[in-house]
Amino acid sequence: MASQADPSTKELVKELSEQTATLVRKELALAQVELKEKGKRFGIGGGLFGGAGLLALYGLGALVAAIIMLLGTAIASWLSALIIAVALFAIAGVLALTGKEQVQKGTPPKPEQAIDSTNEDVRYVREHARGRAE
Repeated sequence: MASQADPSTKELVKELSEQTATLVRKELALAQVELKEKGKRFGIGGGLFGGAGLLALYGLGALVAAIIMLLGTAIASWLSALIIAVALFAIAGVLALTGKEQVQKGTPPKPEQAIDSTNEDVRYVREHARGRAE
């Protein structure tokens, strides 16, 4: 006969259900916090890249003007500007294709810590459920 201190199967199932619900809520909260932190870092990094890109664009404009003026001393100015424009469009195309490839490799973003923690929780519950069943 079972002693008074041993919980019944009904009580154990109820406790497991409550603990599972609590665990799921905590894992979702962890995932939310992790994604929020990653989002903040992504936003700050994006802003810094944007500022750097703008300054680089101004510098590139000045450099392009200097190259056009330099070529303009050897050939017609319009021809030197056309040559430089075609070269810039070719470089832009290569960069766009490379960027597209990198973005595809980086997706989809996922909360890795929360997934790992959830997998560990599931493993723990399975191991202990087997132990109680035996």
